[in-house]
Amino acid sequence: MIMSSHNEVPSLYGPAKKSSRIRTRDLLAAKERGEKWPMLTSYDQYTAAIFDRIGIPVLLVGDSAANNVYGYETTVSVTPEELLPLVAAVARSTSRTLVVADLPFGSYEAGPTQALETAVRFMKAGAHAVKLEGGVRMAEQIKALTGAGIPVMAHVGFTPQSEHLIGGYRVAGRADQAAAVVADAHAVAEAGAFSVVLEMVMSDVAAQITKELSIPTIGIGAGPHTDGQVLVWQDMAGMREGSGPRFVKKYADVAGVIAAAATEFADEVRGGVFPAEEHSFR
Repeated sequence: MIMSSHNEVPSLYGPAKKSSRIRTRDLLAAKERGEKWPMLTSYDQYTAAIFDRIGIPVLLVGDSAANNVYGYETTVSVTPEELLPLVAAVARSTSRTLVVADLPFGSYEAGPTQALETAVRFMKAGAHAVKLEGGVRMAEQIKALTGAGIPVMAHVGFTPQSEHLIGGYRVAGRADQAAAVVADAHAVAEAGAFSVVLEMVMSDVAAQITKELSIPTIGIGAGPHTDGQVLVWQDMAGMREGSGPRFVKKYADVAGVIAAAATEFADEVRGGVFPAEEHSFR
């Protein structure tokens, strides 16, 4: 990746004009050139601005805000009303990245009409695209959204909104399941999705799907052969303490840094060190 300066967004994924927003066609062009790209979640103005500045081409305002922002045990509980302000904050805080909004559980499954109504709300909040879970069974919803001009990122393989209620976290695409995952991926592409997330899919199956589809694939626990890779930013930066999924790589210990800073602040307050003279008005 080549950057002309530390603060400039790389032109690898998008148009040469640095003020232009990355579009779905830019991701398709990146796939055609064989270029891989990163994607992260974001739920607030500060992380959104940082990720935008350093060149992350796609930010997902995920339903993972349920357990990373709101403290829910699963993603099932989060509502559109809780996600819409987060989408607006991320969209307002970026100038280059493509902002994708997750449609939460219960807001699109009833059919194309419900999906369209929910997606319109998120687009009005500032999203540039929406994401929903499900393959063959969600093809009609995807057709309705893309037919209305709303870009859709699909999500197949392990689909947390529904499957954790059935059997917990499990890898998709093993043995006799492989054909179903491949069929799901083809179905969402044919329905008009501009990309598809492959979550916890066997690496060889993800590689097959990536080769067969003309649209970009985005892996999370799907091996190294997808066009893009996505992680929850708190997992990537080490905000979540304790063990995590096998597919997560922790690139920093942000939780440790915050804990150390807060401990030093508390010690200085208790010891009468802060605020010092330079922090006071006279």
